[in-house]
Amino acid sequence: MAPSSVSEVRRAKFARRLPRELSGLRGPSHGRVQLPLHLAWSGLTEFDLDRPRLRMSCYRIILGEGLHDDLIHYLNPQVLISVWPTLRTLISRDLRDVWEEAFPELPRGTRAAA
Repeated sequence: MAPSSVSEVRRAKFARRLPRELSGLRGPSHGRVQLPLHLAWSGLTEFDLDRPRLRMSCYRIILGEGLHDDLIHYLNPQVLISVWPTLRTLISRDLRDVWEEAFPELPRGTRAAA
């Protein structure tokens, strides 16, 4: 049996964390979000979702560091879909591919308005 590539290992890790469907995400769409230290362990922990750059930073952290329950608790399906065209350019290829393969409703194409 050949050893798994780093990319395969990362993709498997991200895939295990996915929600069943985007409609199951229950995160807020506006206001301030305080992320726990296991997510935001290196810097800012509070994000104002009404400020586009902070919203994008918050979503990058949650997607990259969040476990299944974190994704459900902090991500909002409408926000995720609306920011995806830009967000997908800010995350790793492995993470992006896992989410896009699992959820065809995530738009690929032009960047979202900030």
